[in-house]
Amino acid sequence: MKFRQLGNTGIKVSEVGFGAWQLGNARDRGGMDDNQAIKLVHQALDQGCNFFDTAPNYGGGKSESLLGEAFSGKRSVAVINSKFGHHPDNTFDFDSQKIRSSVEGSLRRLKTEYLDSILLHNPPFEILTGSSGHFEVLESLKQEGKIRAYGASVDSGQEMRELLENTGSQVIEVMFNIFHQEPRSAFTLAAEKNVGLIVKVPLDSGWLSGKYDENSVFTDIRSRWDKEQLRKRAEFLPVLKEMLEPGESLVQLALRYILNYQEISTVIPGNKNLKQLIENLSASEKRISAGKVEKLEVLWEETLQADPLGW
Repeated sequence: MKFRQLGNTGIKVSEVGFGAWQLGNARDRGGMDDNQAIKLVHQALDQGCNFFDTAPNYGGGKSESLLGEAFSGKRSVAVINSKFGHHPDNTFDFDSQKIRSSVEGSLRRLKTEYLDSILLHNPPFEILTGSSGHFEVLESLKQEGKIRAYGASVDSGQEMRELLENTGSQVIEVMFNIFHQEPRSAFTLAAEKNVGLIVKVPLDSGWLSGKYDENSVFTDIRSRWDKEQLRKRAEFLPVLKEMLEPGESLVQLALRYILNYQEISTVIPGNKNLKQLIENLSASEKRISAGKVEKLEVLWEETLQADPLGW
């Protein structure tokens, strides 16, 4: 596993991290039992993965609790990123006066004295302007040692620029993948300000695993995709599969495309078993060619930039 700096935080993170949304989350992705979840986290650590992304609402707080169990005696080798705004009872509330209690709840569930980073979890745009008091609270928590860094999780380059220009964010999590490339318009500014970038939804909610087609039926959060969304995604699969090297999977191509951008610190695919975990982490072993990166950029610019896919 290769490591990169998380912006100016002084924290080194594995290029491929561990998206922990699925831990304890039987409602959306079938889930796994507690022992399986803890074992999978230990297997990730054994493979050199040290970055774990969670949130209070993942599994109603159980994702954080399972990570807390898994990190018993191992906290020093793990980098934990959690969030604020989506709460364990599945409500959204971004009241800045609730940040402290939310962080303290995460600390209890994770059985730790500090979070390496915490992000405002897709907050309303006006909060990103830095004028609402949220970042002052986060800075206070940082000074107290309860968090090491802070920022926000967002979906667009516009939101990234707002954060970068108006707040003291050290870390930004952003949705970015082969199908959703708009955020790269803000990568240079992030690098100039030495802000660490975490990439979420790198496999387009599993679509870039190559396991689905336009006739696939989803009963979880992916049921938001209508037939037209599925058809448009399916059209790209043959093109992407033609770009694969011998022995390379579509998952690895998708992750290697993301890791090509040196502005990015880590990418956080999810996984439900050891096979998926190894496939994700092995993306760090090789690099994608500049020619393929250019081809994927042009593909997006010519077909999706003006008519983007819904996430």
